[in-house]
Amino acid sequence: MRLQLTKRADYGIRAMLALARARDERMSAPRIAAAMRIPRHFLPQVMADLARAGLVKSTAGRHGGYRLARRADGISLLEVVEAVEGDGGQIDCVLSDAPCGRDGRCELHEFFADARQALLARLAAASLADVPPVALG
Repeated sequence: MRLQLTKRADYGIRAMLALARARDERMSAPRIAAAMRIPRHFLPQVMADLARAGLVKSTAGRHGGYRLARRADGISLLEVVEAVEGDGGQIDCVLSDAPCGRDGRCELHEFFADARQALLARLAAASLADVPPVALG
């Protein structure tokens, strides 16, 4: 079984980690992309989502760039994922290959809903500051 983030969520977390490590220094999109190995053409979409969610502030111009809107210890991984992916309230039913929804009740719904809640709780409890610096492979 593989639990895997979408590319969009992966890139959102990477970008936010780059900004967290830069502290209050502004970072340009090309610099974030290079530092975190994010495709340059994809990053503006992700950064726009993060800005709309109030997680980053952007400054235009030659000396512009992005920085965190709040301290890294005040931004959860769940906030980042939800900023770029939405809240993910719909769960696909394992048995019918159709949306279960939060109130759906197939035989396996509760098992997967409980697992999902545990994952969401863990992401909500972890801040950007909790993630140790790791070299990208």
